[in-house]
Amino acid sequence: MKKVFQLSELDCAACADRMETAIRKLPGVTAVAVNFVTQRLTLEADDATFEEVVQAARKVAARTAHGCILS
Repeated sequence: MKKVFQLSELDCAACADRMETAIRKLPGVTAVAVNFVTQRLTLEADDATFEEVVQAARKVAARTAHGCILS
């Protein structure tokens, strides 16, 4: 499954890069792209575990980008 999420509170490109790198390492993630300019995250993961991956990605976003919100 592939889905695009809006990001808020993403302050810098370095934070976006750290977030993308950390999310890429999550189990079940097949592709991820974080675009700082458009404030969007594109996530592709296994259908069976997609919701769990999204929840983990939300936690990663908040931790790596100082409170960034994935919605």
